[in-house]
Amino acid sequence: MKIGLFTATYLDMKLEEVCKFSSGLGFEAVEIPAFTGSPHLDIDEIIKGNNVKQLKKMVNSYGMIISALSNHTEGQIVLGPYGKDTDTIFKGTKEEKIKFGTERMIKTAQAASALEVPVVNGFIGCENFGRFFPFPYSNGWSDMEVEFAERWGKILDKFAEYGVKFAHEPHPNQLVYNIETALRSVELMGGRKEWGFNFDPANLIYLGIDVENFIDELGDRIYHVHAKDGEIVSHNVKRSGMMPQGDWQRLGRGFRFRIPGWGSVPWKKVITELSLVGYDYVMSYEHEDVTMSRQDGITKTISYLKPLIIEKPYEGRNDILFN
Repeated sequence: MKIGLFTATYLDMKLEEVCKFSSGLGFEAVEIPAFTGSPHLDIDEIIKGNNVKQLKKMVNSYGMIISALSNHTEGQIVLGPYGKDTDTIFKGTKEEKIKFGTERMIKTAQAASALEVPVVNGFIGCENFGRFFPFPYSNGWSDMEVEFAERWGKILDKFAEYGVKFAHEPHPNQLVYNIETALRSVELMGGRKEWGFNFDPANLIYLGIDVENFIDELGDRIYHVHAKDGEIVSHNVKRSGMMPQGDWQRLGRGFRFRIPGWGSVPWKKVITELSLVGYDYVMSYEHEDVTMSRQDGITKTISYLKPLIIEKPYEGRNDILFN
């Protein structure tokens, strides 16, 4: 298993600079953001001329691979929400947003294919996350499931043509946000291989889920992993719960994103379960810890995770000593 870096943390730097300093710290892969305006990758330009070859050569020159392309923002508007909630992603009518999001996700798959990157990470969206509670419209969630199967089914048809998998990241404000909805989505997609998950334990732990259960139940569908932690702030949960509103730096929050090792995710158990289900790809560090700088985060993360990586599987017991 390799430790990678989601370069969205460093969009103010050139991608080569990010590769140079992170590889020097021991990172072995980069996950590159592919949304419109990303300074690290233009999916319209990358497929032109010699651009693919040059990018791969640059990344490989630092002993790294590209683990995934990520397009969370434009995937979001395929299922919503619409209106002002997503105007910063693309301003238009509901129909125009769906069309734009669909086209951009297909282009992201095309770029990934050209780069020989096997997976695209992202969100699928959710028109109204409040429909998880069956009031005032009890069929609201099932209606959205139909839309998911139809819209994302067409997108995944193109992913299949390009030989690329899509890894949805279960997360709040997504139609798929926990174990049950993840299992249901596999069923809705007819078990097709292009559909799977970017497992980010921090996005699940706030629900009180033992994240090892996600790995055990959906291990064959985990196509990529985010190394991000979440802290259940026990002394605040009693007063505000784990889903409070407000600034992420607010002292009274019941839940905060943290760097690996500083939150409530049991990383030794997570790595063990990933190993047992046969996951041997990349754990991509994503910095969203508002308590410390990027430099603190990246150096502490690699120092914490590197010793935990299981280098080789168990060889089996040699019984020759007992014969």
